[in-house]
Amino acid sequence: MEVIKISNKPELKAQATAWFSDKWGVPVDAYLESMADAASNPHGIPKWYLILDDSNTIIAGAGIIENDFHERKDLTPNLCALYVEPAYRGQGIARKLMDIAVKDTAAAGFERLYLITDHTQFYEKCGWNFYGMVKEDDGGEIRMYERVCQRGNTENT
Repeated sequence: MEVIKISNKPELKAQATAWFSDKWGVPVDAYLESMADAASNPHGIPKWYLILDDSNTIIAGAGIIENDFHERKDLTPNLCALYVEPAYRGQGIARKLMDIAVKDTAAAGFERLYLITDHTQFYEKCGWNFYGMVKEDDGGEIRMYERVCQRGNTENT
């Protein structure tokens, strides 16, 4: 399955923003703004990725943004909005999205990629290390993970 960078296929932006908004409850406009920023700076952050099935329906996606709604603005960039449709889980799709996100983060000049999550075992199995607890913008605490990024070539999809 091919990982598509939305900045390389802007015609998918409307479909992608609706899909991400439906999965995460973040307004479509926030995704539109972030994807527009990604298109204007293809070598920097943010970045957005999709995987489509044979009928061009989104089955998975993820993004890289500066901050994923937590108080630690110094811990940047952040993997965000990673989601795989239930029928496609357990096939290595999430890991594929994470791997390209790590490569692109390194290519953008960052040494680490962070994420906040409650899905601890999954991310630990995928090579993420527990960083510590951070306070979310809404005041709650959540676990933060980090992953070291190695410089290397990225796919141009």
